[in-house]
Amino acid sequence: MKSLTTDTFFNGCVQVKQFRCGYRFSIDAVLLAWHTGPRPDDTIVDLGTGCGIIPIILAYRYPGIRVYGIEVQTDLADIARLNVQENNMDDRIFIRCMDMKTLSHDVTSGPVDLVVCNPPFRKMLSGRINPDQERAIARHEIKTTLHDVIKTACSMLRTSGRFVIVYPAERITDILSQMRAFGIEPKWIRMIHSGKKTDAKLILIEGKKEARPALKIGPPLIIYRENGTYTDEVEKMFNP
Repeated sequence: MKSLTTDTFFNGCVQVKQFRCGYRFSIDAVLLAWHTGPRPDDTIVDLGTGCGIIPIILAYRYPGIRVYGIEVQTDLADIARLNVQENNMDDRIFIRCMDMKTLSHDVTSGPVDLVVCNPPFRKMLSGRINPDQERAIARHEIKTTLHDVIKTACSMLRTSGRFVIVYPAERITDILSQMRAFGIEPKWIRMIHSGKKTDAKLILIEGKKEARPALKIGPPLIIYRENGTYTDEVEKMFNP
């Protein structure tokens, strides 16, 4: 296996291994996990789970849930399984190496309550494609598009099930139109800013399957103080 690094969370209660070279998760995953708010017994699907960071954070915070992590890249799926095992979460997290476009209720034993995703966000012909294939697939719509993500989410969710995603703010029109087209009604939006004086770079969106229209805009989330440290709200996301 490739060289690994280990990151710790929640005062060392959780350890997450990643490849030293290749795709590595960012704070996007931590922000998304914080905003999911599952119920105690929810069944959840994480589309494009990478090293399994989102399922591990969720399983730590909500011990009664079950999470299926779907990852198309074999090396990343293998490291996700290792992380699940080493954190003793085998009974709550199930990693499946597969293309999300082939995902069905057979994998999850029925419709699920919540789908989360931190998907590839750059269109194929936009920007420089990273020469590292693992990073390229994770960041560009090479094997999975936004259309695929939302179509899969819709097919997996029960009626009134929730979909939560973090995505570039500049593509807000794309995601809102796709969600409504597939019957996932946008219900809540929160803009994410690096600092108080910066434009929003990311957006958190929650939608509900077959819900009535009614959209709420949450307060802006500021990641960094002026001195470069995390704001109090973001600090809480890393606390036990």
